[in-house]
Amino acid sequence: MDCRAQSPTGVMGTQVLSETEVRQRERLAPLYNVVLLDDDEHTYDYVVEMLTRLFLFSEAEAFARAVEVDTTGRTVVITCELAEAEFARDQIHAYGPDWRLPQSKGSMKAIIEPAGGPGDA
Repeated sequence: MDCRAQSPTGVMGTQVLSETEVRQRERLAPLYNVVLLDDDEHTYDYVVEMLTRLFLFSEAEAFARAVEVDTTGRTVVITCELAEAEFARDQIHAYGPDWRLPQSKGSMKAIIEPAGGPGDA
């Protein structure tokens, strides 16, 4: 499992945790999903671009998420602790409109929900 974590120096990075560390961390700090919500004001290209830039998804994974959000209305883009989830949601909200569509007036919407909520496997 990958989870964004803050190092002792305060620098954000990616930390790969062992299964034991994941279980211990979940007991200590609950995890949250950042859920991207569907709309009709953003193209697949926008979603792929945003996810590859903000979350470092491969183009294939970003496209799969674009299909999921379009077909189901939502997709989980990251699961992490609350502070990181709020940061990720805010990055989505600040990404801006899709220049490809004149009717696009702003960023896509995202919500935060406790991990294990709707949409989790």
